[in-house]
Amino acid sequence: QVQPVESGGGLVQAGGSLRLSCVVSDFFELGWFRQVPGKEREFVAAIRWRGSPKYHADSVKGRFTISKDHAKNTVFLTMNALKPDDTGVYYCATKESQITPWGNWGQGTQVTVSS
Repeated sequence: QVQPVESGGGLVQAGGSLRLSCVVSDFFELGWFRQVPGKEREFVAAIRWRGSPKYHADSVKGRFTISKDHAKNTVFLTMNALKPDDTGVYYCATKESQITPWGNWGQGTQVTVSS
């Protein structure tokens, strides 16, 4: 499997926006997760490569949107109205079917939201 490659992280003020990208080969479903030191990795959003299903965690609904571009083999996470609590390392990961666990993790991209 080709490891996903995340990009687009950075430092932004509260209320600002960022768009993360994950370049990846064919998959069944791709998820974005985030983690801060001392806490468990948290699910953010997921999307199927084929079809329309997509999911967002309650904590980001209405602010974050997951989308895909088949031509670029890329999944995006558009983040608006960012809050300091959104700070963390954002990872993308893929799964090969509905019942397989998340695997094939990327290296992550740092997002820092200042107050």
